[in-house]
Amino acid sequence: MPEVLKAPLVVEFPFTRSLGPVQSAFLTGLREQVVLGVKTTDGRTLVPPVEYDPVTADELRDLVEVAPTGTVTTWAWNHEPRRGQPLGTPFAWVLVRLDGAGTALLHALDAPGPDAVRTGMRVRIRWAEERTGAITDIACFEPYDGEAEQLTGSYREFEDKVAGIVAPARLDYTYSPGRAQSAYINALSGRRTVGERCPSCRKVYVPPRGACPTCGVATAEQVEVGPAGTVTTFCIVNIKARNLDIEVPYVYAHIALDGADLALHGRIGGIPYDQVRMGLRVEPVWTDGGRYPDHYRPTGEPDADYETYKELL
Repeated sequence: MPEVLKAPLVVEFPFTRSLGPVQSAFLTGLREQVVLGVKTTDGRTLVPPVEYDPVTADELRDLVEVAPTGTVTTWAWNHEPRRGQPLGTPFAWVLVRLDGAGTALLHALDAPGPDAVRTGMRVRIRWAEERTGAITDIACFEPYDGEAEQLTGSYREFEDKVAGIVAPARLDYTYSPGRAQSAYINALSGRRTVGERCPSCRKVYVPPRGACPTCGVATAEQVEVGPAGTVTTFCIVNIKARNLDIEVPYVYAHIALDGADLALHGRIGGIPYDQVRMGLRVEPVWTDGGRYPDHYRPTGEPDADYETYKELL
């Protein structure tokens, strides 16, 4: 039985967004150890605040201060905290209705164990030592047996408001390519490109997926394609990617390998970026020990006629 391939993959990027007046005030308040909510037209106080009433869609701007103490409305115990979560030891995820608020805020509760957590228990905010204007300025909640704070319900302006946030997004997972793509990857290690032919429409798909995307039937017949191909479309990349040692500008293209009915993508090299064109004939360039082509370069052949690749655009 062929080896089942698998590999750990990480998708990670910083998500940057600007803030409107309501979210800006809320995060600026957290930096100053103040929790702000927003009043609705019917008197409810929403925490965290939003810019539009989720019930009436009215625009909301009436900010008010709520207490850093509150009541747990529901909870779930987290036995194994993951990277990036608020606490490094087991804790409870809790929804807390802060005193003066009409909605609950999700955060972590630092408790010695699940037996110490219950719906209805009183808690208060533990502030982070260093605060920057983010939800992480609330380090967590902790049990509290004191009296509720008395607040005026007013709102005071802060200077140097938070105008935007950068939130890192990351997904860690293990990818297994399956039978068809495993055969494709193994063929690449031998500097061959292999697709699969649909038994119904007879089209050859590269990379193969194990089924025809048009007919929906399983594919099994392997067909070697290329190695040369034709540039069908392309783009010029002007922004340098992190951890990618390629100088900009460079060209990334869709390439229809000879014998294939689906274009794959690859980088074009060996030619000035402003000379790459549709119909350019290219061939793969392999590096020592490489498991896939490093890039494609011109073959020197005449450009392909548009009619020969127009269906692959």
